[in-house]
Amino acid sequence: MKISARNVFTGKISAIQNGPVSTEVEITIAGGDKIIAVVTHNSSVALGLAVGKDVTALVKASSILVMTDGTGLRLSARNCLPGRVSKVTKGAVNTEVAIQLAGGNEIHAIITHGAELDLGLKEGVSATAVFKAPSVILGVPA
Repeated sequence: MKISARNVFTGKISAIQNGPVSTEVEITIAGGDKIIAVVTHNSSVALGLAVGKDVTALVKASSILVMTDGTGLRLSARNCLPGRVSKVTKGAVNTEVAIQLAGGNEIHAIITHGAELDLGLKEGVSATAVFKAPSVILGVPA
């Protein structure tokens, strides 16, 4: 299957919290980075989600926010993955920013040119990829 999501991470479910409406799923990906997803309870059952199960987490680059200075800032977003900018690619409309995470994974964000300039983004700059748990789509092997 081909997919348009720029960020595709494989890992194992390391924790799960079932609720009557939604299920919170913690995925540990290569290098130890963790991603939190929230899916409907029905999806959790249909996918057979359980601790230890292999899973793929998909996040569109347009769902990723980039933060460079979060000193004292508390966010409701469950996913705040720190790293360093590894690449900045300027396009005709937007800029793609790649952030190398501590565990070695790379996450891509699509942001405006103005945000790129305001944040002073360039290779080597510390940055955090921020995204909400409901923005994560989960898939399991068939």
